[in-house]
Amino acid sequence: MPPTYPRGMTRSPFTLAASVTQALPGAMVIAAGSLTQNSAGRYDSAVALLADGTKVAVRAPADADAGRELAAETLALRALTVGARSRLGFGAPTVLGEAGLGNARALVVDFLPGYQVDAAYIPAGDGIAPSMGRAIAAIHSLPTSLVRDAGLSSRTPEESRTAVTTLLEHAMATRRLPAALAARWRAAAEDDALWAFEHVVVLGSAGATSFLIEDHESGPGVSGILGWHGLAVDDPALDLHWVASAPEASADIYAGYAAGAYRTPDSYLHARARMYAELEFAKWLVHGHELHRDDIVEDAVSLLDGLVASVLNHQQPPLTAAPADLDVAAVEDLLNRVPLPTTSAAETSFQTDAYNPDMLSLFEASELERANEALRSQGGGSTAADAAAPAPAEHAMHDPDGETGVIELDADLAPGPGVDTAVGAHASAELGDPTASSEFDNTSTAPVTVIASDTPVGSTGAHTAGDTDTEDDDEFAGEADRASQAAFRRWGAKP
Repeated sequence: MPPTYPRGMTRSPFTLAASVTQALPGAMVIAAGSLTQNSAGRYDSAVALLADGTKVAVRAPADADAGRELAAETLALRALTVGARSRLGFGAPTVLGEAGLGNARALVVDFLPGYQVDAAYIPAGDGIAPSMGRAIAAIHSLPTSLVRDAGLSSRTPEESRTAVTTLLEHAMATRRLPAALAARWRAAAEDDALWAFEHVVVLGSAGATSFLIEDHESGPGVSGILGWHGLAVDDPALDLHWVASAPEASADIYAGYAAGAYRTPDSYLHARARMYAELEFAKWLVHGHELHRDDIVEDAVSLLDGLVASVLNHQQPPLTAAPADLDVAAVEDLLNRVPLPTTSAAETSFQTDAYNPDMLSLFEASELERANEALRSQGGGSTAADAAAPAPAEHAMHDPDGETGVIELDADLAPGPGVDTAVGAHASAELGDPTASSEFDNTSTAPVTVIASDTPVGSTGAHTAGDTDTEDDDEFAGEADRASQAAFRRWGAKP
């Protein structure tokens, strides 16, 4: 039985330190310590202090799968050129050398300082959370040629969708996947809107423990990132699926990502990230089924049951695309594409069979002239009651062209007792001040009542005999003329 070393290591830190001298000829190790963290026993890691004060980290795989993963990380770290590293704004391990260690190979890299924070304990607000988002955005801004030139994995959006569909089929084949989750994930896989994204360089294996944090005067922030074995060109949401495990800080992580991104905003980034987070349970189920590990299968089923319960209770947002709210630019674009209504060249404001603008204007002028004559006659003993008597049923009117016409007034137009306004409540202001404007409802079809009055517009009381001098007559005649023009404009006729 192999000995048990600190943190579940199968190799001692001194054994790992010895491989450093093989990978770095001439190096002298003066101290070594365990470094294995969050590797689930898949790696043995140690930190070694060299004589020149340099710290290095050494890792060795515990099984064949971990060995392939470590080989992929070695290739990815070598692909990060000096120029690419300068764009990140944080540290990434640099490969210093490799050495054989039994049937495996140990990888020696420079040591990156910092501490890790579990997802559930990432604090909200400024500091760690937005710094993590900006770090992911920096990786996504790297040129895709960096990955392709290194021969690393590259998938199109359609290939990313196919991978999800394939995983779903394998999970359904276990006959342990809840039907509600199968329908939820299939609907997301079939929704074209979710997959219309721009593929980018992704870390691929991002998680909360991928980030190394250091404290500064301005606050804590990301100083380095570990775990580069999944470096590829793929869906950017892959690097954000773990954010679902940090509910308190998720909004700030996404805000930091949006602030650091240089690409067009992805409307369904959050939905795909949630989907990938949920599919981790499906991966665990498939993994246990393929290994014939009942304990892993039962654990996965328990996790899936909890997830389906939250989905059925509407505690999980939908994955399928919902109609996005239109922003200002989209609304303006939509309005610009709406055809404007055509406007007739003819003047149509209230020109109906019942109301002819020309005849109505002449009628207005005639009524005002009649009111003027009535007021003049008051000097001869006419009373206000006589002036306010109902208008006759017919009124002879002289046509400007020399013809005489007759306009019959509806009986309903006759003023009732006590009416003392010149042309009704709404027209009085217009008759008193021809320059005044009044609102007019073009949709109304009610007739306008024209009523004679015993009181001229603008007057505060009835005229007496002393008020009928020539100056008053001229002034009132001019007032009547202006009122006629105002009424003429009111009905839309051209002057």
